[in-house]
This record gives sequence, C-alpha cells and structure tokens, in this order.
Amino acid sequence: MGLDCYKHKRNLNVLVVGGSGAGKSRAYAVVNIMQCNCSMVVTDPKGELLRKTGGLLEREGYEVRVFDLINPETSFCYNPFAYVRDDKDVLKLINNLIRNTTPKGAQSSDPFWEKSETALLQALMLYLLHEAPPEEQNFSMIMEMLGSAQVKEDDEEYQSPLDILFERLEMRNPESIAVKQYAIYKQAAGVVCSKRLLNQAVGKSLRTHNLKPKKGAQVMRKNEKITALYERLSRDDFGKDDDQQRESNSISNQKAMLEEFAARQGFTNIVHFTDDGISGTCFDRPGFLAMMKEVEAGNVEYLCIKDMSRMGRDYLKVGQIMEILRQRGVRLIAINDGVDSARGDDDFTPFRNIMNEYYARDTSRKIRSTFQSKGKSGKHLTGTVIYGYLWNEARDQWLVDPEAAEVVKRIFAMTIEGYGPYQIASKLKEEKILIPSAYLAQHGEGVNKNKTFKDVYGWGSSTICNLLEKREYLGHTINFKTRKHFKDKKSHYVPEDEWTIFENTHEAIIDQQTFDLVQKIRGNVRRYPDGWGEAAPLTGLLYCADCGGKMYVHRTNNGKRISQYTCSQYSKVPVGKLCTTQHRINEDVVLSLVSEMLKAIAEYAKHDRAEFVRVVQEAQSSQQTAEVKKQRTRLATAKQRVSELEVLLCKIYEDNILGKLSDSRYATLDAQYEKEQSELTAEISVLEKAVKSYEKHEKDADRFIALIDKYENFDKLTIAMLNEFIEKILVHERDRKGSIQTTQEVEIYFNFVGRFVPPAFGEVELTPEELEEIRKREERKDRLHQNYLKRKASGAQKRYEDKIKGRKKAEIEAKKAAIRAEDIAKGVFVPVSSLPQREPMKGVQTA
Repeated sequence: MGLDCYKHKRNLNVLVVGGSGAGKSRAYAVVNIMQCNCSMVVTDPKGELLRKTGGLLEREGYEVRVFDLINPETSFCYNPFAYVRDDKDVLKLINNLIRNTTPKGAQSSDPFWEKSETALLQALMLYLLHEAPPEEQNFSMIMEMLGSAQVKEDDEEYQSPLDILFERLEMRNPESIAVKQYAIYKQAAGVVCSKRLLNQAVGKSLRTHNLKPKKGAQVMRKNEKITALYERLSRDDFGKDDDQQRESNSISNQKAMLEEFAARQGFTNIVHFTDDGISGTCFDRPGFLAMMKEVEAGNVEYLCIKDMSRMGRDYLKVGQIMEILRQRGVRLIAINDGVDSARGDDDFTPFRNIMNEYYARDTSRKIRSTFQSKGKSGKHLTGTVIYGYLWNEARDQWLVDPEAAEVVKRIFAMTIEGYGPYQIASKLKEEKILIPSAYLAQHGEGVNKNKTFKDVYGWGSSTICNLLEKREYLGHTINFKTRKHFKDKKSHYVPEDEWTIFENTHEAIIDQQTFDLVQKIRGNVRRYPDGWGEAAPLTGLLYCADCGGKMYVHRTNNGKRISQYTCSQYSKVPVGKLCTTQHRINEDVVLSLVSEMLKAIAEYAKHDRAEFVRVVQEAQSSQQTAEVKKQRTRLATAKQRVSELEVLLCKIYEDNILGKLSDSRYATLDAQYEKEQSELTAEISVLEKAVKSYEKHEKDADRFIALIDKYENFDKLTIAMLNEFIEKILVHERDRKGSIQTTQEVEIYFNFVGRFVPPAFGEVELTPEELEEIRKREERKDRLHQNYLKRKASGAQKRYEDKIKGRKKAEIEAKKAAIRAEDIAKGVFVPVSSLPQREPMKGVQTA
C-alpha cells in the first residue's frame, strides 16, 4: 500500500475502497495472503480468494478450514457440542448465538422474544448434553426437536411431543437445569413466541426431507384422490418364538384389516403401500417414500394404518410426518390406537410415538448388549470365517484350512520378495486359484455361498491388500470394528484403538515378525518399473543422507543395463532447491556392499559366537539406553508426585471443613492440584508405553541373531533378504562428482538393531607408508581431474570423445539392439512400430 512496514506494522487496520471490479482482491487481498506470514480469517462471499490461494496455503503448511453456510454439506463440519464442557458453556453459547443473530435496530419489545428463544434453545441443548448419546449431540438434532414442538393457539392445554419429553425428564430428575430452562420458556413467551420459532424451524427441517419414489411403485393416477393403506412388518416387531404375534402383525393380516375398515367407511380408490422386513426406525423405506410422494403431490385423501408404530419408531420424525399430512389435508387414521385426525389431535399420540421409539431403542440396546457380552468373551461375532480358516463341527472355533492357508502364506511371502498386490493377483489368476469368496462358497461358507460368480479366478489387488491387513491371521479375534445405530441400521467403522482384540484364540497362519515386516513394506510407496520386467530391489529402502528424501530408480540401456538411484527431492521443480545434488549411486554397488556386509557378519558370528552376541546386544541397547533411563526416572518422579497430590487434596479438604482454609482459597488450590494431577496421569500413561516398548525391543537383538543364523550360508542376496534385514540405507554425496574413481559414504541400518558395523568393516589405523600412498593417489586424481577440466574448456575433450564415440557407436548400438531384442522376447517391451494403428476418423482424409 506504499506504507513503511516498519513504521506502520501489521497491527493497524487498512480500509480499501473501490468499486466492483476495481481490483481490490487482486491488488491487495491476494498478495497479502500469499505472504503466508501469519494466521488469517478471510471473509470470501464469492469463494474466489479460496480458489486462488487455498492450494498455496495448504502447500505452505496451513490448515485451511472453510465455513460454507450456503452448502453446509461441503463445509468444515463445526459442531459446537465438541467444545462444550459444562452447563455454563451451554448458557454462554446460546446467549452469544442470540446476541449475534439479533438484527440492528431491534424494537423495544425484542427482549421479550429473546428471553423466550434463549430459554428454549438452552433447554434443548442442555437436554441433549445430559440425556442424548454422543452421536445425537448436534444442532441437527436440535432442529428435529424444534420440529416436534407443535403449537395450538386455540388450545392452551395442548401438549406437544416436546412438552411430553420434558415432562418425562422432570419426573426422572426434577432438578435438571434443562427442565428449569424449559419452564422459563413456557412461562415467558407462551404460544406466540413458539409459533414464531417453529414456523422457521419446522419449515427448514421439512425442506431437508428428499422423499423420492422408487421405480415400480404401485400408484393409481386418476382425477379422484386415493385412499392410501400402508402396511409395514419388521423383524423387531415380534420375538423368534412368538407365533401368535407374528401372525397378528403379518402383512396379509394388516391388508385384510385395512381393506375391511376402508370398505365400512366407504373409502374408494384404494392403493396399498407396503414395506416388508424393514425397521420402523428407518425412514427411507421404498413403500413409505412412494406414499409420501403421492401425499406431497396432493393425490391422497385418506391414510389408514393399523397403529402408529407402523408409521415409524422415531417420535420426532413421526411428528414431522403428521404435520405434513395436516398441511396437505390428508386424514390420518390409526385403527388400533383410535387416532383420527378428523376428530382433532389425540393428546396421547405424541406420548405413544415416544413409547414406539423407546421400544426400538430398547430392542437395539438388548441386542447390542447380547453381542457385547459375546464379543467381550473373545467369541467371534460373525457367522462367517475369513479365507484360510473353516469352522469346526460345533461352529464355535476357527480351524486352519491347509489349502487356503498355503495361499495366504504365499501372498505374504511374495510381498516380502518384492511383488506388489497387482503382480500377486495376476500370478494367482494365471495359476487358476479360486478367489476367497468362491473358495468359501465351495465349502458352504461366506455371504456369497449362493452367488454365481462371473470369474472364480478373478483376483484383484484390493483383495490382496485386504488379506495382508487382517490381524486374524496372527491367531487373534478382533471384535467391534463397526458399530450400528438403532435408527439408520448402517454399519459405521470405529477407530482402530477402539477395537477389542483377543490374542491367541485360534491357530495362527502368519507369525508376528512376518506380519510386521509386511506392514512396513506396505507402508512404503514402492515402484515396480516394467521396462525390464523386474522389480527394483532397493525401492523403499534408499534415502538421501542430506535431505531425507526417498531415492528412486532410473534404468538406462547404453549397451549395458544400468540401474541407478537418485534423490527424489533434487529433481522436483525448481531442480536443486530442495536438495542440492542427486546423490547418484549404482544399484549393483549398494547390493554388493550389503551382500559383503552380511557375509562378514555371518562369518563373524560363526567364528566368535559369544563375542558376536555381546557386540550386537551392546549396539542395540546403546542407541536407547540413555533416553530410556531418563524416561524411567521421570516415570518414578511423576508417580510419586501423583501420590503426594492425592494426600494434599485430602488435606486441603479437611482444612476447609474445619474452617482452617477459606472457600476461595480451597477452590483455587483444588483446581490447581486437580489440573496438575490430570497432566501427570496423562504423562505417566505415555511414559509407561515408552518403557514397555523398550523392554519389548530388548528381545530384538535375539531376533537379529536368529535372522543371521537363518541366512548363514547364503550365496545370492534376494529381495526377501533385503526386506528382512534392512531398515533403511542412507546415501551421501560422492566426494568428487564427475570422477569415476571416488569415495561415497553409505550407512546401512538393520532391522532390530539399527546401525551395526562388523569388525571387518570397522576403521583400521593406517601405517605412514599407506597414508603416503593414499596422498599420492589423491594428488594424481586431482591432477588428472584438472587436466580433464582444461581439455573440456578448450574443446579438446569433446573432439576426443567424438572420435572415440564414432569408433564405438556401431558396437554400442549392436549391444543396445541385443538387449532390446531380449526384452521384446520376454514381452516386457513393445516397439512403437508394433503398436496397433488407430483407424482414421470418418470424414478425415489422411495423406
């Protein structure tokens, strides 16, 4: 803006005035946002600032949160309940809500409205906070409750479902603050304010219902309005052994009852809408939606049901539906409940709806309690087994299926050998091995046992990934991965830390070490170049020692096959900014170094076993001992302080009771000690996990020794060995770039023990003669390199290289052609000339 930044700083406000299109956003807002030097709150009605700068802010590490009040489904989901700690927070939140939504220039009578609105919203939010489950604690539920607060200006004695809800709460807990706030609302405003609130709330909630008919719905379309007869039957409506109740509620009996009633009343143009086997807590029932479509279209005059529970078991939604029926002039009749909207509202109907929902909720709670009891005992909650197991005769224990278990083991082994999910799937498909669902169906198991499969050998990469992630192959039973809500009946995945895991409940197919290794491999993004039809063995293992970036493989054919790895950060645009050099290294050099080191370790272990074990254990523990000692000391101190605080809390309580400590001082100390105790408890939990983790890793030295014993006499380094042995390899830049003879440092870190260097690779003290020889060799290298640079500058080097290349070009091209012929024969390379030609488009002439 032309101001001296040092003089004016950024803490002063700047007002930019300009007409539409004058460039205010482009010239001032965008350029200031792009500085990315502070936190920002941006008002962006058009969304153009978000589109222009949002991506930049995210790349710079900002967390961009968008509050879209026009399209809430795309907005950052803000739930005020997540920030409410107690009743005081509720009161403050609603007061702020009312205050910030009060229009400017409000009339003098507005406090009357504000008092009523505030009390009502506070009552609803407090009710949800104390009485509702967490998934219902949101403002959408408040809107639904507002929708159930029906009002009758001509009937002061009328009670809405919301009134009955708070009456029940008052009976259970007369001192509830939610009850008190609701009483204030009823006394302060009465009917008029309620009507004013509910006209907005109900209208808004009704617009959220997208009632779409299903195809093929049975609807009569004549000039005369129809009589809708609605039947619903749910498995929850009767017990398994209650044959009399089942017969009473059957669809055929409901239809007979409703048709007989319609005939007695003289109702004509009858159309049935039926939902069989669908719970009343679900409102996306096909028959119900088709019926409501006709209601919305104004085609229904009468709606007859057996009882109000047929309509649904969610009293808030049923209340909203009844309001829709009133608005559309539909006469609702529930035969067994004596409900007829032509006679006026039945005062017991809202309470009956509440009891219908309570029935569904109680049924769901009982079923869930049974499942939880079964799940917490370590039993399987599902009647299906996973691939690799079969049920025993009693169907209470998983037994290993040898045939399928071999396939599972092979999948894990191939992953360790460097194969990707797609390659494994292709191999299994080629060998005509049945897919898991088809194999289980063949044995009479699984949810697809009666299904006809398009391709019983159609393995996919997603199936392989799914099998590789199953902890059940470790012999564990894992329950409560999903959770169902009693209303929508849909399964919702729960966080992994909330799973209930029972270890060693059945025979394992995969051991823990193999499983952990596969998860580590899967955690790395691995590239499988198909230029030579082989997987790159070191992908996911090589890292740049300077920037920490992954190193990716590059393969060239220059008369011989060359695989090199370079730092991925170096090649990112702008080149050389994130990492200054490529850190280029040949694949065969690294493989040779790893092979030599492993052979040296194996030789060392063979000749001096006791010394080898001692050195490995020392190397493994020395990297953690210092830190763990600090953690153990801090853990003991924290536990002691928690005990001291417990004593102090008891002491100040006694002093306060005896009058030795004032109430204000007691409150201050109590809050201070409680806060410190809470923080220490959390810290103790973290420290205990860390110490336990260290104690577990103390056994890692033995695992590394066992691994060395396993491959004691290996001849060739394999991808499986690399994955089992290597944690990571750090590559440094070469001492002299552009020189064939140079030194390049490589650090190898092994699984279980970290960096371990056998004596054969350790530093050796050189004699004066050796040092002198090295010095002369380095001087010669420097001299040759300087001569090379002079020849390059004068052009002599280029003329020499052109002369050499001219003689060797034919030889190199012949070698490249031979290599390419091998690749074509193997089917891993297709020349452009062999690709199928596209047919020219009609009407387009080709030369």
